[in-house]
Amino acid sequence: MPTNGAEIFLAEVLGTGTLILLGDGVVAGVLLNKSKAQNSGWIVITMAWAFAVFSGVLVAGPVSGAHINPAVTLGVALNGGIGWDLAIVYWIAQMIGAFLGAVLVFLHYYPHWAETEDANLKLAVFSTGPAIRSTTWNLVSEIIGTFMLMFVIFTFGVPNSGAAGLGALPVALLVLVIGLALGGTTGYAINPARDLGPRIAHFVLPIPGKRDSDWSYSWIPVVGPMIGAAIAYLVYEFGFTQFMVKIISTSA
Repeated sequence: MPTNGAEIFLAEVLGTGTLILLGDGVVAGVLLNKSKAQNSGWIVITMAWAFAVFSGVLVAGPVSGAHINPAVTLGVALNGGIGWDLAIVYWIAQMIGAFLGAVLVFLHYYPHWAETEDANLKLAVFSTGPAIRSTTWNLVSEIIGTFMLMFVIFTFGVPNSGAAGLGALPVALLVLVIGLALGGTTGYAINPARDLGPRIAHFVLPIPGKRDSDWSYSWIPVVGPMIGAAIAYLVYEFGFTQFMVKIISTSA
């Protein structure tokens, strides 16, 4: 894998942009008025987000490892996979890619914004929000969701895990089950760039009839995933690696 910072930067911009174009795109299709996909529901959204992850990983994977998520980058850096100087390159690229992907969603669905009266639905295309607003429990939901994402990603590298050779499919299926099982509380951001980049796009774009960008909530889908990733590293490194991996390796 190349270590050239410029190559990694471009790969993460394109991979994260692909993720958001397809992920926020399905939300727009389901929520906006006069879309042919309108009201097709949660299963459609979670399935498409899983395939969006699959696509983003395919785009960025050969060059950058396809983090396409600042929380994943944090976990990899804590695990010693990359240096902190390179982590900053990943984080900047992911934010730019997420913003650009959201702009493309805005352009793709341009006639539908004016046809949609509900300003909350317009915001929901770009960023997550809680089903029940509770700072503590919304934060807990994002921590748990991202913990599962990062912890299982760590286990992909365990010998005899079964994930080897399956490429982007395991992480796509993982995001699918997280969305189905844990996404009903906050919309499962589990990715700071996925939420903050498009939220900034919502703030700056000339969307007809939009509301404020809900900045009072915006820190939760940023801080929660970073905490979840850090906890996943600690549990994997000091609980799983030191004990369970030895059992798995010796029993295989």
